[in-house]
Amino acid sequence: MRKQGADSEGGAGTVLVLGIVAAVLLLAVGIAALGAAQNARGAAQAAADLGALAGATALRDGFDPCGTAVAAVARNGAELASCEVRSDGVVRVVAKRVAIGPAGVLGSARATARAGPRESGPQSSGPEGAASEDSARKMG
Repeated sequence: MRKQGADSEGGAGTVLVLGIVAAVLLLAVGIAALGAAQNARGAAQAAADLGALAGATALRDGFDPCGTAVAAVARNGAELASCEVRSDGVVRVVAKRVAIGPAGVLGSARATARAGPRESGPQSSGPEGAASEDSARKMG
């Protein structure tokens, strides 16, 4: 004769395995989405960097900096969100790129870059400058 309690747990292992498989699949999709989002962020940053450099070079050479930045960003698979040319010759570019796959529902990745002359301010001497100042103090 069979025990009545043993039949009531029949198939519990199948349900447990299905639950574990579903959790692992959900985790894999989440990791893939994060990877795609990180990839889109890196691509947007590269496009913004190259767009800012191209725009600053065009400004230096007397061409349209934002038009050049648009072309450079587009060649790198992103879209120009904004381009700002400051009076001190600095070009600031914001690029965006939509993530592919499940991360696309999270929105687009945005990145900002600037290029041009460095900001004016106190000039910092590097390690070489510091060493030469110390030598000058010891000699004097």
